[in-house]
Amino acid sequence: MLLLSREDIKKVFTIKDAIEADKKAFQLVVEGKCDAPLRTNIQAPKHDGCFLFMPAYVEEMDTASLKIINIFPHNIDNGIPSSPAQVLLIDGSTGIVTAVLDGTYVTQLRTGAASGAAFDVLARKDARIGALIGTGGQAATQLEAMMAARDLEEVRVYDMNYERTVDFAARMQEELKDYGTKIVAVRSSDEAVEGADLLITVTPSSKPVFDGTKVKAGATVSCVGAYQHHMQEMDPRILTRASKIYFDSEEAVLSESGDILIPLEEGIITKDDFTGDLGDVIKGKVTGRENDEEIIVFETVGVATQDLVAAKEIYEKAVAAGVGTQWN
Repeated sequence: MLLLSREDIKKVFTIKDAIEADKKAFQLVVEGKCDAPLRTNIQAPKHDGCFLFMPAYVEEMDTASLKIINIFPHNIDNGIPSSPAQVLLIDGSTGIVTAVLDGTYVTQLRTGAASGAAFDVLARKDARIGALIGTGGQAATQLEAMMAARDLEEVRVYDMNYERTVDFAARMQEELKDYGTKIVAVRSSDEAVEGADLLITVTPSSKPVFDGTKVKAGATVSCVGAYQHHMQEMDPRILTRASKIYFDSEEAVLSESGDILIPLEEGIITKDDFTGDLGDVIKGKVTGRENDEEIIVFETVGVATQDLVAAKEIYEKAVAAGVGTQWN
């Protein structure tokens, strides 16, 4: 069994690799080629947390996986990841676990890459300004995926804690300097959102974190954080302005995301307003962006297929490069 740490993964797998892996995963989802039951969610109310178990199996790849990811949002206050995780990669022909990967980093990569895939497929080609709301454990790869998908001049970052926002922006400016993008900490979500071509929200908020009336025409919005029914980062007013609404998986989104479930329950939107899954756009079965004025919304809650495809590709690259630690 191969043990792959964050540093091992970084040696062989980039955010651009992760974006391409997510595209494959989203196609497998819409083709029905992955058996991935909706994740088991066990609540830990004492700590405002939860334990998530995400299995997946792709017969044609002879590969299965299990991700154990535990969401504890208060961890950020103690300087530890808010979503610690491991991914077990399993040989589909023998049932033997072939690798254990740092699931925290796999999750960060594949979750950021979901926004990157959506922007790559749906965003205006001339997008120049990005906005990121949230600076927690998922934020760094969301930011890099945005910059990998489009050649951005500037990304504005907002979080309720301004000091943390400044520290995050400075750290990211150094780590991602090769992109040549200016990363700026701002004091309000309005300042982040106004004029932005790309917007990512990645917070655990239970109320909207931006004003949907301030999003510009032509913008592409990716909302990432609302993985439970009571969570709602997205201002529902953006849904009434949007020309198209896409998902990583409609089934998964409708099983848990307050961003969509709450507006549905309140009658702000109906299922007739949904455009389709990103995998169908990639396959050419569903229309993507049709003009530069459309506001496009992408809601993602994450599916286990993403973990499986990413883990499989990381493992193969690591074996080829001789990276990782063997454990018997």
